[in-house]
Amino acid sequence: MKKKINIRLVGIAILAIIATVIGVTTINYSLFQKQVRADLATCAKLLKDTHFFESVENINDDIELSNDITELRVTWIDKDGTVLYDNGAISGTLSNHMDRPEIRDAIDRGLGESVRRSDTMNKNTFYYAVKLDNDTILRVATDAQNMKSVFMSVAPVTLFIILCIIALCVGISHMLTKQLLRPIEMMAQNLENSDYESPYRELEPFSDMIRKQHTDILSAAKARQDFTANVSHELKTPLTAISGYAELMENGMTDTEKQKHFCREIRNNTGRLLAMINDIIKLSELDRGSVDNYFEEINLYEEAAVCMEELAVNAKQRGINLMFEGEPVFIHGNRDMIRELIENLVQNAIRYNNRNGKVWVKVVKVSERPALIVKDNGIGIAASEQQRVFERFYRVDKSRSKETGGTGLGLAIVKHIVELHDAGLELDSAPGVGTTITVTF
Repeated sequence: MKKKINIRLVGIAILAIIATVIGVTTINYSLFQKQVRADLATCAKLLKDTHFFESVENINDDIELSNDITELRVTWIDKDGTVLYDNGAISGTLSNHMDRPEIRDAIDRGLGESVRRSDTMNKNTFYYAVKLDNDTILRVATDAQNMKSVFMSVAPVTLFIILCIIALCVGISHMLTKQLLRPIEMMAQNLENSDYESPYRELEPFSDMIRKQHTDILSAAKARQDFTANVSHELKTPLTAISGYAELMENGMTDTEKQKHFCREIRNNTGRLLAMINDIIKLSELDRGSVDNYFEEINLYEEAAVCMEELAVNAKQRGINLMFEGEPVFIHGNRDMIRELIENLVQNAIRYNNRNGKVWVKVVKVSERPALIVKDNGIGIAASEQQRVFERFYRVDKSRSKETGGTGLGLAIVKHIVELHDAGLELDSAPGVGTTITVTF
């Protein structure tokens, strides 16, 4: 970044110098041309006022005007274009000048001027002609450098200035870049300090965004560490039980009745492992966003009815009475995710209920918005634990979770699905009374 800033500052300086040289040279050359024309007009007027060229008797090629006027060419031309006198050549050798634009203008308007360029000599010749009282034409001319020649003459000086400015800009840009970037470096060092204020007001939104992202990254890293630790702990318990029962059976330390019991425990723990692995895979897919996010128009009532049929046997085995009611309401969502959400909520209501308990599932509209309400009269959740029930592996009643095969991931999956659907999630619960969870789409 510093290198880029330095290069751009030097580039800007070079462009500024070149533009300045071109601009100043162009303006000065324009002023120079005006001055040359003014000087020629003055010379022509002075020569006219001498009245030397008013009589053709004064024609003499031997007149030595050039001895006194070395940079000025004087030409006296008759009204038919014949050259009567020229201080730079013998008049008889010169062609007729009637075709010259300054001569024609002088005959028509009394005076004329023109500039003729010589690319080979890199010079411009300025002409000024004035009509005399005897209808002859007096023309004066001088040579001057053209624009290209002027630029070439100032090129060495310009190059020297550019080199000096580059050296100066390198030093200044290095110092300015340090001063410019120092607050950014300080901001990076104080990223975790929420009280630190950036010295640049323009950087405050960027600073807030970076600080928020930094906090989110740290939180995500901690959550990942906690998740890894929890997964290891949760997997260890059933695997230890399975290993222990298998070892006892392998060593023949059990009778037939206990073997059946051990086999049943191994099967139960294996079921817990499979359920936990499936939930972990589901959560990982939701975290990565790798699940099929195809959203469509869904009848929430029909999806809930299908889930209730599938869970009816499970509820009957646990002595839970399922009650379902509602009306057709439509949402825009992912069908598989919605079924996963309904199943997890209803399974939790069954799992953490009392014998002969009840579970109510309603699909209705709340404030004109589609809503799914799952209510039970089970063990309930204390107010101090209600904020944590959607955390991964958090269980209100750990002993009951192990008995019923709960993985502690069901409500975490529910929370993810709710967020992906931009829905609202509300929990209302009290110990010994029951729990009501409302999802509003």
